[in-house]
Amino acid sequence: VQLQAFGGGLVQAGGSLSLSCVASGRIFSSFAVGWFRQAPGKEREFVAAIGWSDSRTAYADSVKGRFTISRDRARNAVVLQMNNLKSADTAVYYCARKFGSPASMTAMTPAEGSWGQGTLVTVSS
Repeated sequence: VQLQAFGGGLVQAGGSLSLSCVASGRIFSSFAVGWFRQAPGKEREFVAAIGWSDSRTAYADSVKGRFTISRDRARNAVVLQMNNLKSADTAVYYCARKFGSPASMTAMTPAEGSWGQGTLVTVSS
C-alpha cells in the first residue's frame, strides 16, 4: 500500500487547512493511519491517528481541540482537519500506516510501518 499526502500550503495564523492521506490499496481493518510532522531542526513527532476499522483516535496534546482526524472510506483516505493554526504548527506533515491501535502510533519510529511523502504546512504569524 502506498500513501500519498495532499493539502499542504501557506496559511495565516488562526486559519484552517485540511490534509488528505490517500492510500493506493486496501487498508486492512487491523491497521491505524496517522499523521506526523517534522519542523526544521526538530525530530519527527506524532500528531494524530485513527483506527481504520473502528475510528478510535489518538491526538498529541499540542493539537487536541484544534485538529480532527477522520476517515473517508469513499476515497480510501484519512483526513486531518487543522483549525486555529499556529506558527508552531509549521512543519512537513507525513502520513503513515501501522499495524495496531491508534495509540500505538504515538511511539512509532520512522523505521516502522509505511510512510507517504511529506506535505509542507507553513503558518505565517
